[in-house]
Amino acid sequence: MTPEFSSNAGCTFDLLSPTDAQCLSERIVEFNSSRVPFTQPAPFTPIAYGFKNDRGDVLGGITATVYCWRVLCIDVLWVNEEYRGKGLGSKLLEAVENEARRMGCALAHLDTFDFQAKRFYLKHGYEIFGELGDCPPGHKRFFFKKVI
Repeated sequence: MTPEFSSNAGCTFDLLSPTDAQCLSERIVEFNSSRVPFTQPAPFTPIAYGFKNDRGDVLGGITATVYCWRVLCIDVLWVNEEYRGKGLGSKLLEAVENEARRMGCALAHLDTFDFQAKRFYLKHGYEIFGELGDCPPGHKRFFFKKVI
């Protein structure tokens, strides 16, 4: 159901297609670059590392992006439950931070929930700079940063 919208500007209001949504991302990247020039050749450089067993099953991994001004954003870090506590998560985090440093990054950030890895990131030198309560209901989402 589309909300009611009336405009004198000669435009309509509707859901966007994935292509149109991608256009929004491209426009904000152009705008950001026009205000604060990017300090890296490609605006977004993905990084991903992982561990697999002999069958090729993923046992753990990390995905991250170095964006625009050589800033590391860690998107996902996950380790299979039976392999937790064996140092795999620490090795993954160290690898992505080292790659980011090699690319000229000095700042990393991420978010996690209270039922995920808050203590893990604190142990690895990250500090909380924000907290969102009741997200999801009864829980908290934490935003972390670290100078790397």
